Amino acid sequence: MRPRTELALGATLLVLLGAAAAALGSRNARTDDSDARRSTFLFGPSGASAFSGALSRLGVRVEQFRRPIGSLDPGLAGPHVLIAFLGPTEDLTPTEGVLIVRLPADLLLAGPAAAAAMRCLGYDVVRWRGDSIAVRRPAGSDSLPMPMVRWLLRGRSTPTMVDSSDVSDGLPVTCTSPPTVGVDTLLRAAGRPVAVRLSLRSGRTAVLVSDDRLFSNAVVRESAAGSFVLGLVVPQYRRVVVDEFHHGFDASRSMAGATLEWSLHSPWGWAVWQLAMVGVIALLAAGVRFGPVQGGIERWRRSPLEHVRALATALAAARGHDVAIRLIVQGLRRRLAGAGRPARGGTAEWLESLTPAVHTPRGQEALERLTTVSHRSAAAEEVLVAAHDVETLWEELKPS
Repeated sequence: MRPRTELALGATLLVLLGAAAAALGSRNARTDDSDARRSTFLFGPSGASAFSGALSRLGVRVEQFRRPIGSLDPGLAGPHVLIAFLGPTEDLTPTEGVLIVRLPADLLLAGPAAAAAMRCLGYDVVRWRGDSIAVRRPAGSDSLPMPMVRWLLRGRSTPTMVDSSDVSDGLPVTCTSPPTVGVDTLLRAAGRPVAVRLSLRSGRTAVLVSDDRLFSNAVVRESAAGSFVLGLVVPQYRRVVVDEFHHGFDASRSMAGATLEWSLHSPWGWAVWQLAMVGVIALLAAGVRFGPVQGGIERWRRSPLEHVRALATALAAARGHDVAIRLIVQGLRRRLAGAGRPARGGTAEWLESLTPAVHTPRGQEALERLTTVSHRSAAAEEVLVAAHDVETLWEELKPS
């Protein structure tokens, strides 16, 4: 196959594979939108990047915290600092719930996965008996529609909670709700609270939201919940620390692991994988050139000696001794012509013109034999003699 044909076929194959990769990329980009993690790192409909981005534009410093709760800096305490747990992908354990309630900062807890911490503040998260329920529009909200929720808050009858589901040393986890000086219901659905603000006697504040879907990108951008969730932070706080550890963004993992996870959850990552697969398929398509060279038809060239022997045999069979001698002399003539002695006249006349240039007796004898044999028919044995005489003349007449 010609190189141009191979190039055209390869280019056509690459275009087809690129189109297939683009189609798969668009499909994977749509499926990546189904990532339900309420992370500020995600820009899909279920992510929370719109919430953190809007806060940043309003002058609030947003920090993603990617370590266990026990490593939170106690210096976070302050009247303008808020620690937020937005719908953790991994449920908070009872031990983590106790640690969160004891943090010396204001809290924002959202979603049923944060129920362990909410129970330590005196509330349970319960699912609505139907599919979803409309939220009652709060006073002063904008004209956008309110979203539907699936989870509601329910106050606990006892301040002390005992949970044995997270027993690490043989003892159940016990926590007691801190005393409060006020409870403000911020959102309701079917007469039951969806979001409440607890004013603790210690001076801290805890906001509990039953359904973390209120913080998703789609809801924040398309409903009145956007202004509501932003109002939970602005203008009271200037710094928000968002938990990302429970969404799987662990800072202690290796860069290779983080890159792999990003590539599996991001449309750009899927595009990189698809380009790599296209490259592999393209290499396999051209794989006929791999491995050792295939053996072809071997064509052996005759050696010069074999050619001379074949020619001599043919001439001997045809009794062409005169032809052989004439060819031998013509070969000498060509070599001497290339060395500065032009060839003029016939073979016999040319040999006679060499007489003044030959000085040695051996050379004169060789020239005389060649001149003689060129005027008559030669015998078979005289062909070899003529060949030796030609070599003798060449040795004497060739330029030094």
